[in-house]
Amino acid sequence: MGSLTKSHLCFLVTFLFAIHVLHYISPLEANNHGGFSARLIRKNLPSRRSIFQPNIYNSGESPVNAYLGQYLMEVSIGTPPVTIQGIADTGSDLVWTQCVPCDNCYKQQKPLFNPKKSSTYSNIACTSQLCHKLDTGVCSPQKQCNYSYGYEDSSLTKGVLAQETLTLEQNRKVSGFIFGCGHNDKGGFNDHEMGIIGLGRGEVSLISQIGYNFGGKLFSMCLVPFGTDPSISSEIRFGSGSEVIGHGVDSTPLVFKEGDKTTYSVTLNGISVGHKFLPFSSSSQNVAKGNMFLDSGTPPTILPQDLYDRLVAEVRNQVKMEPIKDDPQLGNQLCYKTKTNLRGPMLTAHFFDHVNLQLSPIQTFIPPKDGVFCLAFTNTSSAVGVYGNFAQSNFWIGYDLEHQFISFKATDCTKH
Repeated sequence: MGSLTKSHLCFLVTFLFAIHVLHYISPLEANNHGGFSARLIRKNLPSRRSIFQPNIYNSGESPVNAYLGQYLMEVSIGTPPVTIQGIADTGSDLVWTQCVPCDNCYKQQKPLFNPKKSSTYSNIACTSQLCHKLDTGVCSPQKQCNYSYGYEDSSLTKGVLAQETLTLEQNRKVSGFIFGCGHNDKGGFNDHEMGIIGLGRGEVSLISQIGYNFGGKLFSMCLVPFGTDPSISSEIRFGSGSEVIGHGVDSTPLVFKEGDKTTYSVTLNGISVGHKFLPFSSSSQNVAKGNMFLDSGTPPTILPQDLYDRLVAEVRNQVKMEPIKDDPQLGNQLCYKTKTNLRGPMLTAHFFDHVNLQLSPIQTFIPPKDGVFCLAFTNTSSAVGVYGNFAQSNFWIGYDLEHQFISFKATDCTKH
């Protein structure tokens, strides 16, 4: 997920799913290293989407939507603390929630945050340097720092940039936390999503603002695969103790691009289908650095058209079944009809510095409805792609902004 105010890639990909699965973080748990961890617990909700057709854009970031596989992170703001559940999004920076008054907002089940009921709330003045930490901060007639943060699927939040007290585990508080108090919000949100928790690299993201309170700007997550029993939780860790270490860990460097302060960009050399290696680009031997970024707010992996076409052709060649044809609900997705889990080929994502991530069918084929399994990849005309959270499942993935790399460790996240 992310903002139009940034220069990196944004996509809208809508999917048809019979059951929409949301995640939220339960009360935070302390660890013994100064950081903290939390469980990501799934809820089964009726789907608000009925389309399995990608709608791809060429600039910006990935969208805010009621996708299967979103993760709702729970934090508290204000005094007294008010619980906020927002989409945990490594593709954007701003932390925001819907606030009173909110005359032009989407419906949410829980009450909106009311700044007047908090003794620690304060608007940021437009003359303050804090207003410029967000690119879209502008001066209102009341001399407040107004913001407008848009997403490529036309979702949008507008409001006032403010400061509040953020409450985390063991009642530890972070004062002066910068967040967006949304008074005009629209888009494809469902009524459990109270906003977005931006986990990007930018100055106003959650990790940038709280990192040094908990031992450094680093965090990690272990996501259970789609279809896992909802009683089994995922986990996310922040700060000291969140490092991904030990046997079987591979790391690839972050790539920093001019004008992009948000994304976790890495370099993908190519993808193997079984033993068949497909280079990232068929037209050049030189792989562009930072050609993919990891986005916890986008379920599918999104590839440039050339690589996507070659991947689909090779998967089709190796799956000894006839794909589904002429199903308008599935669009052009590569899908198969089977009563049991698809026995597709093993895919391997080859990242720079000899990082080879093996992806089983549970990470690469997703059932949009009973008896149907579809390749969990889609395409874009951009030269940059997105590594989505379907492919991220069953890995401990560590984001280390202190040492500027991302680490992967294959893990059965259902047993963690």
